Amino acid sequence: MNHQPHIKRPRDPRLDFFRGIGMFIIYIAHVPSNWWTLWIPARFGFSDATEIFVFCSGMASALAFGKIFDLHGWGMGAARILHRMWQVYWAHIGQFLVIAVGLVMVHESGYLKSCCDLTQDYVVSLNLWHLFNKTTVALPGIMTLTWVPNYFDILPMYIVILALIPAIMLAARVSVIAAFVLSIALWLASQFDLLSLPAEPWSDREWFFNPFAWQLLFFTGFAFMRGWIPAPPVNAKLIAACAVIVLATVPFAYFRVYGENYLDWAWARDIRTSIKPLWIKTEFGILRYIHFLALAYLAWAAAGEHGKYLLGHGKVWGGFVRVVQKVGQQSLAVFMASLVIAQAAAILRDMVWGRGEWMPQILSNLLGFAALIAVAYLVSWIKSDPWRKPPGKATLQPEFTRRPNPPAATGDVSGTKEKDKALT
Repeated sequence: MNHQPHIKRPRDPRLDFFRGIGMFIIYIAHVPSNWWTLWIPARFGFSDATEIFVFCSGMASALAFGKIFDLHGWGMGAARILHRMWQVYWAHIGQFLVIAVGLVMVHESGYLKSCCDLTQDYVVSLNLWHLFNKTTVALPGIMTLTWVPNYFDILPMYIVILALIPAIMLAARVSVIAAFVLSIALWLASQFDLLSLPAEPWSDREWFFNPFAWQLLFFTGFAFMRGWIPAPPVNAKLIAACAVIVLATVPFAYFRVYGENYLDWAWARDIRTSIKPLWIKTEFGILRYIHFLALAYLAWAAAGEHGKYLLGHGKVWGGFVRVVQKVGQQSLAVFMASLVIAQAAAILRDMVWGRGEWMPQILSNLLGFAALIAVAYLVSWIKSDPWRKPPGKATLQPEFTRRPNPPAATGDVSGTKEKDKALT
Protein backbone atom coordinates (compact mmCIF):
# COMPACT_ATOMS: atom_id res chain seq x y z
CA MET A 1 0.00 0.00 0.00
CA ASN A 2 1.33 3.44 -0.93
CA HIS A 3 0.94 6.06 1.78
CA GLN A 4 0.69 9.69 0.79
CA PRO A 5 3.30 11.89 2.46
CA HIS A 6 2.04 13.50 5.65
CA ILE A 7 1.48 17.21 5.16
CA LYS A 8 1.87 19.22 8.34
CA ARG A 9 -1.43 20.84 9.25
CA PRO A 10 -1.23 24.60 9.82
CA ARG A 11 -1.85 25.80 13.36
CA ASP A 12 -5.32 27.08 14.09
CA PRO A 13 -4.96 30.76 15.12
CA ARG A 14 -8.02 30.46 17.38
CA LEU A 15 -6.58 27.57 19.37
CA ASP A 16 -3.30 29.36 20.11
CA PHE A 17 -5.01 32.68 20.84
CA PHE A 18 -7.47 31.36 23.40
CA ARG A 19 -4.84 29.14 25.02
CA GLY A 20 -2.71 32.24 25.40
CA ILE A 21 -5.57 34.17 26.98
CA GLY A 22 -6.03 31.27 29.40
CA MET A 23 -2.37 31.39 30.40
CA PHE A 24 -2.62 35.09 31.35
CA ILE A 25 -5.76 34.46 33.39
CA ILE A 26 -4.15 31.52 35.19
CA TYR A 27 -1.19 33.74 36.07
CA ILE A 28 -3.51 36.37 37.58
CA ALA A 29 -5.25 33.69 39.64
CA HIS A 30 -1.93 32.38 40.97
CA VAL A 31 -0.56 35.70 42.26
CA PRO A 32 -1.29 35.71 46.03
CA SER A 33 -3.57 38.50 47.32
CA ASN A 34 -4.12 39.85 43.81
CA TRP A 35 -7.20 42.06 43.42
CA TRP A 36 -7.13 41.49 39.66
CA THR A 37 -8.66 38.09 40.41
CA LEU A 38 -11.92 39.93 41.09
CA TRP A 39 -12.24 40.49 37.34
CA ILE A 40 -11.33 37.13 35.85
CA PRO A 41 -14.09 35.04 34.15
CA ALA A 42 -14.47 32.79 37.20
CA ARG A 43 -16.06 35.70 39.09
CA PHE A 44 -18.87 36.02 36.54
CA GLY A 45 -19.67 32.40 35.71
CA PHE A 46 -19.17 28.82 36.75
CA SER A 47 -16.26 28.04 34.38
CA ASP A 48 -12.84 29.70 34.36
CA ALA A 49 -9.39 29.56 32.78
CA THR A 50 -8.91 25.93 33.83
CA GLU A 51 -11.64 24.97 31.38
CA ILE A 52 -9.86 26.90 28.63
CA PHE A 53 -6.61 25.07 29.38
CA VAL A 54 -8.20 21.59 29.49
CA PHE A 55 -10.45 22.03 26.45
CA CYS A 56 -7.69 23.51 24.29
CA SER A 57 -5.27 20.83 25.49
CA GLY A 58 -7.73 18.23 24.23
CA MET A 59 -7.87 19.94 20.84
CA ALA A 60 -4.08 20.24 20.68
CA SER A 61 -3.63 16.59 21.71
CA ALA A 62 -5.91 15.45 18.89
CA LEU A 63 -3.69 17.33 16.45
CA ALA A 64 -0.41 16.19 17.99
CA PHE A 65 -1.17 12.55 18.75
CA GLY A 66 -4.21 11.55 16.68
CA LYS A 67 -2.26 11.23 13.43
CA ILE A 68 0.27 8.94 15.14
CA PHE A 69 -2.52 6.52 16.08
CA ASP A 70 -3.85 6.70 12.52
CA LEU A 71 -0.57 6.18 10.67
CA HIS A 72 1.48 4.00 13.03
CA GLY A 73 -1.13 2.07 14.96
CA TRP A 74 -2.38 1.95 18.51
CA GLY A 75 0.87 0.67 20.06
CA MET A 76 3.03 3.46 18.68
CA GLY A 77 0.40 6.02 19.58
CA ALA A 78 0.32 4.72 23.16
CA ALA A 79 4.12 4.89 23.31
CA ARG A 80 4.01 8.53 22.19
CA ILE A 81 1.47 9.30 24.89
CA LEU A 82 3.69 7.61 27.48
CA HIS A 83 6.59 9.80 26.37
CA ARG A 84 4.46 12.92 26.76
CA MET A 85 3.32 11.81 30.22
CA TRP A 86 6.99 11.38 31.18
CA GLN A 87 7.74 14.93 30.03
CA VAL A 88 4.81 16.46 31.92
CA TYR A 89 5.64 14.43 35.05
CA TRP A 90 9.16 15.84 35.26
CA ALA A 91 7.85 19.30 34.43
CA HIS A 92 5.60 18.99 37.49
CA ILE A 93 8.44 17.77 39.73
CA GLY A 94 10.76 20.51 38.51
CA GLN A 95 8.17 23.23 39.01
CA PHE A 96 7.50 22.05 42.56
CA LEU A 97 11.19 21.90 43.51
CA VAL A 98 11.95 25.35 42.10
CA ILE A 99 9.15 26.94 44.12
CA ALA A 100 9.80 24.94 47.29
CA VAL A 101 13.55 25.62 47.29
CA GLY A 102 12.99 29.29 46.47
CA LEU A 103 10.58 29.74 49.38
CA VAL A 104 12.97 27.96 51.74
CA MET A 105 15.85 30.23 50.70
CA VAL A 106 13.80 33.40 51.12
CA HIS A 107 12.35 32.21 54.41
CA GLU A 108 15.74 31.29 55.86
CA SER A 109 17.17 34.65 54.88
CA GLY A 110 14.67 36.31 57.22
CA TYR A 111 14.52 39.27 54.85
CA LEU A 112 10.74 39.35 54.72
CA LYS A 113 9.97 39.01 58.41
CA SER A 114 9.68 42.75 58.85
CA CYS A 115 7.12 43.24 56.08
CA CYS A 116 4.98 40.12 55.87
CA ASP A 117 4.42 36.64 57.18
CA LEU A 118 5.99 34.53 54.47
CA THR A 119 5.27 31.26 56.24
CA GLN A 120 1.55 31.96 56.52
CA ASP A 121 1.06 33.65 53.17
CA TYR A 122 3.11 31.44 50.90
CA VAL A 123 4.28 28.17 52.47
CA VAL A 124 0.95 27.39 54.14
CA SER A 125 -1.23 28.72 51.30
CA LEU A 126 0.58 26.40 48.88
CA ASN A 127 0.31 23.55 51.40
CA LEU A 128 4.10 23.14 51.37
CA TRP A 129 4.52 23.09 55.12
CA HIS A 130 4.35 19.30 55.11
CA LEU A 131 7.56 19.22 53.09
CA PHE A 132 9.37 20.43 56.20
CA ASN A 133 7.58 18.64 59.02
CA LYS A 134 6.70 15.39 57.21
CA THR A 135 9.66 15.09 54.86
CA THR A 136 9.93 11.29 54.85
CA VAL A 137 6.30 11.02 53.75
CA ALA A 138 6.05 14.18 51.65
CA LEU A 139 8.97 13.50 49.29
CA PRO A 140 7.79 10.01 48.26
CA GLY A 141 4.31 11.52 47.98
CA ILE A 142 5.53 14.14 45.53
CA MET A 143 7.31 11.54 43.40
CA THR A 144 4.30 9.20 43.31
CA LEU A 145 1.71 12.00 42.91
CA THR A 146 0.01 10.90 46.12
CA TRP A 147 0.79 14.32 47.59
CA VAL A 148 -0.47 17.14 45.40
CA PRO A 149 -0.05 20.52 47.17
CA ASN A 150 -2.36 23.46 46.55
CA TYR A 151 -2.00 25.10 43.13
CA PHE A 152 0.03 22.14 41.85
CA ASP A 153 -3.06 20.29 40.66
CA ILE A 154 -3.29 20.93 36.94
CA LEU A 155 -0.25 19.03 35.64
CA PRO A 156 -1.01 15.83 37.62
CA MET A 157 -4.56 16.00 36.27
CA TYR A 158 -3.17 16.40 32.75
CA ILE A 159 -0.91 13.35 33.20
CA VAL A 160 -3.85 11.11 34.14
CA ILE A 161 -6.00 12.44 31.30
CA LEU A 162 -3.16 11.77 28.85
CA ALA A 163 -3.09 8.17 30.11
CA LEU A 164 -6.76 7.86 29.11
CA ILE A 165 -6.13 8.76 25.45
CA PRO A 166 -5.06 5.21 24.43
CA ALA A 167 -8.20 3.82 26.08
CA ILE A 168 -10.41 6.32 24.24
CA MET A 169 -8.66 5.61 20.93
CA LEU A 170 -9.08 1.87 21.50
CA ALA A 171 -12.79 2.36 22.17
CA ALA A 172 -13.04 4.51 19.04
CA ARG A 173 -11.80 1.54 17.02
CA VAL A 174 -15.05 -0.17 17.95
CA SER A 175 -17.09 2.97 17.32
CA VAL A 176 -17.01 6.66 18.11
CA ILE A 177 -20.12 6.09 20.22
CA ALA A 178 -18.13 3.64 22.37
CA ALA A 179 -15.49 6.35 22.98
CA PHE A 180 -18.20 8.80 24.09
CA VAL A 181 -19.80 6.16 26.34
CA LEU A 182 -16.45 5.48 28.05
CA SER A 183 -15.80 9.18 28.66
CA ILE A 184 -19.30 9.83 29.98
CA ALA A 185 -19.15 6.72 32.18
CA LEU A 186 -15.92 7.94 33.80
CA TRP A 187 -17.49 11.34 34.42
CA LEU A 188 -20.59 9.79 35.97
CA ALA A 189 -18.48 7.56 38.22
CA SER A 190 -16.65 10.64 39.51
CA GLN A 191 -19.96 12.39 40.26
CA PHE A 192 -20.90 9.56 42.63
CA ASP A 193 -17.44 9.48 44.29
CA LEU A 194 -16.60 6.14 42.70
CA LEU A 195 -13.41 7.43 41.08
CA SER A 196 -10.99 9.83 42.75
CA LEU A 197 -7.33 10.06 43.74
CA PRO A 198 -5.77 10.89 47.16
CA ALA A 199 -4.07 14.29 47.42
CA GLU A 200 -2.02 13.55 50.56
CA PRO A 201 -1.13 10.45 52.60
CA TRP A 202 -1.95 11.98 56.02
CA SER A 203 -5.58 12.96 55.35
CA ASP A 204 -8.59 12.02 53.23
CA ARG A 205 -8.20 15.09 50.98
CA GLU A 206 -8.58 14.25 47.29
CA TRP A 207 -7.14 15.84 44.17
CA PHE A 208 -8.67 19.28 43.69
CA PHE A 209 -9.13 18.48 39.97
CA ASN A 210 -10.55 14.98 39.64
CA PRO A 211 -9.08 13.84 36.29
CA PHE A 212 -11.84 11.27 35.74
CA ALA A 213 -14.34 14.13 35.77
CA TRP A 214 -12.34 16.73 33.86
CA GLN A 215 -11.51 14.28 31.06
CA LEU A 216 -15.05 14.88 29.75
CA LEU A 217 -14.08 18.43 28.75
CA PHE A 218 -10.68 17.33 27.44
CA PHE A 219 -12.19 14.69 25.17
CA THR A 220 -14.88 17.12 24.02
CA GLY A 221 -12.12 19.28 22.56
CA PHE A 222 -10.36 16.12 21.35
CA ALA A 223 -13.55 14.96 19.60
CA PHE A 224 -14.04 18.30 17.84
CA MET A 225 -10.54 18.18 16.36
CA ARG A 226 -10.86 14.50 15.41
CA GLY A 227 -14.09 15.27 13.57
CA TRP A 228 -16.16 13.05 15.87
CA ILE A 229 -18.31 16.09 16.67
CA PRO A 230 -19.13 18.44 13.78
CA ALA A 231 -18.35 22.12 14.14
CA PRO A 232 -21.51 23.98 15.22
CA PRO A 233 -23.08 26.39 12.75
CA VAL A 234 -22.91 30.09 13.48
CA ASN A 235 -26.39 31.55 13.61
CA ALA A 236 -28.31 34.16 15.58
CA LYS A 237 -30.43 31.66 17.52
CA LEU A 238 -27.45 29.76 18.92
CA ILE A 239 -25.62 32.99 19.73
CA ALA A 240 -28.68 34.29 21.60
CA ALA A 241 -29.14 31.01 23.49
CA CYS A 242 -25.50 30.93 24.61
CA ALA A 243 -25.60 34.59 25.62
CA VAL A 244 -28.66 33.91 27.78
CA ILE A 245 -26.87 30.99 29.49
CA VAL A 246 -23.80 33.12 30.22
CA LEU A 247 -25.81 36.07 31.56
CA ALA A 248 -28.19 33.91 33.57
CA THR A 249 -25.33 32.44 35.61
CA VAL A 250 -23.97 35.81 36.76
CA PRO A 251 -26.25 36.20 39.82
CA PHE A 252 -25.10 32.79 41.11
CA ALA A 253 -21.39 33.30 40.42
CA TYR A 254 -20.58 36.98 40.95
CA PHE A 255 -19.76 37.64 44.61
CA ARG A 256 -21.03 41.22 44.51
CA VAL A 257 -24.50 39.86 43.78
CA TYR A 258 -24.81 37.11 46.36
CA GLY A 259 -22.21 38.38 48.85
CA GLU A 260 -23.55 39.58 52.19
CA ASN A 261 -21.56 42.83 52.08
CA TYR A 262 -22.77 43.85 48.61
CA LEU A 263 -26.20 43.45 46.97
CA ASP A 264 -26.94 40.58 49.32
CA TRP A 265 -29.44 38.80 47.11
CA ALA A 266 -30.35 36.04 49.56
CA TRP A 267 -32.29 34.09 46.95
CA ALA A 268 -29.24 33.96 44.67
CA ARG A 269 -27.03 32.81 47.55
CA ASP A 270 -29.53 30.12 48.54
CA ILE A 271 -29.83 28.81 45.00
CA ARG A 272 -26.07 28.83 44.57
CA THR A 273 -25.67 26.75 47.74
CA SER A 274 -28.41 24.29 46.81
CA ILE A 275 -26.97 23.59 43.34
CA LYS A 276 -23.33 23.32 44.45
CA PRO A 277 -22.93 19.72 43.19
CA LEU A 278 -23.80 21.02 39.73
CA TRP A 279 -21.07 23.70 39.62
CA ILE A 280 -18.45 22.23 41.96
CA LYS A 281 -14.96 22.46 40.51
CA THR A 282 -13.38 19.25 41.80
CA GLU A 283 -15.88 16.92 40.14
CA PHE A 284 -16.48 19.26 37.19
CA GLY A 285 -20.20 19.80 37.74
CA ILE A 286 -22.46 19.78 34.71
CA LEU A 287 -23.23 23.51 34.96
CA ARG A 288 -19.53 24.27 34.52
CA TYR A 289 -19.62 22.18 31.33
CA ILE A 290 -22.70 23.94 29.98
CA HIS A 291 -21.38 27.40 30.91
CA PHE A 292 -18.04 26.77 29.26
CA LEU A 293 -19.54 25.37 26.06
CA ALA A 294 -21.73 28.47 25.82
CA LEU A 295 -18.71 30.74 26.28
CA ALA A 296 -16.65 28.67 23.83
CA TYR A 297 -19.37 28.96 21.20
CA LEU A 298 -19.54 32.74 21.62
CA ALA A 299 -15.75 32.93 21.31
CA TRP A 300 -15.93 30.64 18.24
CA ALA A 301 -18.48 32.96 16.61
CA ALA A 302 -16.56 36.11 17.58
CA ALA A 303 -13.29 34.81 16.11
CA GLY A 304 -14.93 34.06 12.77
CA GLU A 305 -14.23 31.28 10.30
CA HIS A 306 -10.59 30.17 10.55
CA GLY A 307 -10.07 33.06 12.96
CA LYS A 308 -10.54 35.73 10.30
CA TYR A 309 -11.61 38.33 12.88
CA LEU A 310 -8.42 37.80 14.84
CA LEU A 311 -6.12 38.63 11.95
CA GLY A 312 -5.52 41.59 9.69
CA HIS A 313 -7.04 44.41 11.74
CA GLY A 314 -4.19 46.87 12.06
CA LYS A 315 -0.68 46.66 13.45
CA VAL A 316 -1.59 47.17 17.10
CA TRP A 317 -4.31 44.52 17.22
CA GLY A 318 -2.34 42.21 14.94
CA GLY A 319 0.73 42.51 17.15
CA PHE A 320 -1.33 41.81 20.26
CA VAL A 321 -2.85 38.69 18.67
CA ARG A 322 0.55 37.38 17.56
CA VAL A 323 2.02 37.82 21.05
CA VAL A 324 -0.94 36.04 22.69
CA GLN A 325 -0.71 33.25 20.11
CA LYS A 326 2.98 32.79 20.87
CA VAL A 327 2.13 32.34 24.55
CA GLY A 328 -0.55 29.83 23.58
CA GLN A 329 1.84 27.87 21.37
CA GLN A 330 4.19 27.34 24.32
CA SER A 331 1.46 26.77 26.90
CA LEU A 332 3.22 24.01 28.88
CA ALA A 333 6.44 25.99 29.33
CA VAL A 334 4.48 29.16 30.10
CA PHE A 335 2.28 27.39 32.62
CA MET A 336 5.33 25.92 34.37
CA ALA A 337 6.89 29.37 34.58
CA SER A 338 3.68 31.15 35.58
CA LEU A 339 3.36 29.68 39.07
CA VAL A 340 7.05 30.38 39.77
CA ILE A 341 6.81 33.94 38.43
CA ALA A 342 3.53 34.55 40.29
CA GLN A 343 5.06 33.63 43.66
CA ALA A 344 8.23 35.63 42.93
CA ALA A 345 6.26 38.69 41.80
CA ALA A 346 4.08 38.62 44.92
CA ILE A 347 7.06 38.23 47.25
CA LEU A 348 8.84 41.14 45.55
CA ARG A 349 5.66 43.23 45.79
CA ASP A 350 5.26 42.49 49.51
CA MET A 351 8.95 43.02 50.19
CA VAL A 352 9.28 46.40 48.45
CA TRP A 353 5.86 48.06 48.62
CA GLY A 354 3.35 45.93 50.47
CA ARG A 355 0.19 44.55 48.94
CA GLY A 356 -2.17 47.39 49.88
CA GLU A 357 -1.09 49.88 47.20
CA TRP A 358 -2.71 49.70 43.76
CA MET A 359 0.42 50.49 41.71
CA PRO A 360 2.48 47.52 43.02
CA GLN A 361 -0.50 45.29 42.25
CA ILE A 362 -0.58 46.56 38.66
CA LEU A 363 3.18 46.17 38.29
CA SER A 364 3.20 42.62 39.65
CA ASN A 365 0.65 41.67 37.00
CA LEU A 366 2.04 43.56 34.02
CA LEU A 367 5.65 42.60 34.69
CA GLY A 368 4.49 39.03 35.16
CA PHE A 369 2.79 39.17 31.76
CA ALA A 370 6.03 40.43 30.24
CA ALA A 371 7.93 37.55 31.85
CA LEU A 372 5.48 34.99 30.45
CA ILE A 373 5.83 36.50 26.99
CA ALA A 374 9.61 36.37 27.28
CA VAL A 375 9.43 32.70 28.29
CA ALA A 376 7.21 31.92 25.29
CA TYR A 377 9.54 33.59 22.79
CA LEU A 378 12.65 32.07 24.36
CA VAL A 379 11.23 28.55 24.30
CA SER A 380 10.00 29.03 20.74
CA TRP A 381 13.47 30.15 19.67
CA ILE A 382 15.11 27.18 21.36
CA LYS A 383 12.64 24.75 19.75
CA SER A 384 13.53 26.16 16.33
CA ASP A 385 17.02 24.61 16.70
CA PRO A 386 18.83 27.81 15.66
CA TRP A 387 22.18 26.04 15.95
CA ARG A 388 21.19 23.73 13.07
CA LYS A 389 20.69 26.60 10.65
CA PRO A 390 23.55 27.68 8.38
CA PRO A 391 25.28 30.85 9.57
CA GLY A 392 24.18 34.14 8.03
CA LYS A 393 26.19 35.76 5.26
CA ALA A 394 27.33 38.47 7.63
CA THR A 395 28.95 35.99 10.01
CA LEU A 396 32.70 36.59 10.20
CA GLN A 397 35.08 33.64 10.24
CA PRO A 398 38.80 33.61 11.04
CA GLU A 399 40.99 33.37 7.94
CA PHE A 400 42.40 29.96 8.88
CA THR A 401 38.90 28.42 9.09
CA ARG A 402 37.62 29.73 5.78
CA ARG A 403 37.38 27.28 2.89
CA PRO A 404 38.88 28.16 -0.49
CA ASN A 405 35.55 27.46 -2.17
CA PRO A 406 32.76 27.77 0.40
CA PRO A 407 29.50 26.05 -0.55
CA ALA A 408 27.65 29.35 -0.22
CA ALA A 409 29.43 30.58 -3.35
CA THR A 410 27.34 28.24 -5.51
CA GLY A 411 24.30 28.20 -3.28
CA ASP A 412 25.01 24.59 -2.23
CA VAL A 413 24.75 24.11 1.54
CA SER A 414 23.75 20.45 1.47
CA GLY A 415 27.18 19.28 2.55
CA THR A 416 27.11 21.60 5.54
CA LYS A 417 23.66 20.38 6.54
CA GLU A 418 24.60 16.72 6.29
CA LYS A 419 27.72 17.25 8.37
CA ASP A 420 25.71 19.13 10.97
CA LYS A 421 23.26 16.21 11.17
CA ALA A 422 26.12 13.75 11.55
CA LEU A 423 27.63 15.74 14.41
CA THR A 424 24.34 15.88 16.31
